[in-house]
Amino acid sequence: MQLYPAIDIRHGRCVRLLKGRRDRETVYGSSPAEVALRWKSMGATFLHVVDLDGAFTGAAGNLSSVVGILERADMPVQLGGGIRTPEAVENWLDLGVRRVVLGTAAVENPGLVRHAVDQWGPERIVVGIDAKAGRAAVNGWTSGTSCSSLELASAMWEAGIRRIVYTEIDRDGTMNGLDTAATARLARESGLRVIASGGVASLDDLERASKFADDGLEGVVIGKSLYEGTIDLSEAVRKYQPAP
Repeated sequence: MQLYPAIDIRHGRCVRLLKGRRDRETVYGSSPAEVALRWKSMGATFLHVVDLDGAFTGAAGNLSSVVGILERADMPVQLGGGIRTPEAVENWLDLGVRRVVLGTAAVENPGLVRHAVDQWGPERIVVGIDAKAGRAAVNGWTSGTSCSSLELASAMWEAGIRRIVYTEIDRDGTMNGLDTAATARLARESGLRVIASGGVASLDDLERASKFADDGLEGVVIGKSLYEGTIDLSEAVRKYQPAP
């Protein structure tokens, strides 16, 4: 599996939110670039970065922090948060982001997804499906939709998407364990490659996820468990991530 240490940025700081709630924020560092360097030193080969201010407002809110990560850590980054226009996609890719994650735009403007895949290819464009009670959520998880996770995933396949990041909102930041079975089922039923996110607590979660690689579960985002020290990234990389 590919492991993705998470760096969520709000007001220029490295934070974690409990279930996406802005009033349940924990700050883990004032320099996202320094955090990126720490994960790199422990074997990380790909980062999952979220511009939380962008997710809530729809406009890039942490440009300098993301650029700092790109320049100092010098490693592949997939970035999500408020990327809702072709110009925003192009700007981030031009700055050096390896993959752009479209979330709200995938629900509200599927034409953008098709255009982005046509323009930049399915290896550069990823869709983030964030689910609560089986339904997709948008606008930084503040709004629900009537669209099920599988319906959205299937529509994204039709639009040319081949990879998604799937997050269980009610598990995110809780360290209550990854919902591996539901994530693997979504991968099987949609045909998409899926990066699992939300609730990872220990190496046991990674062990369970690794058993579903053939179903399409190709990676895991690791967030709070790294910051709280319940997962040692060096050990996780050694056990579960293939050598480059």
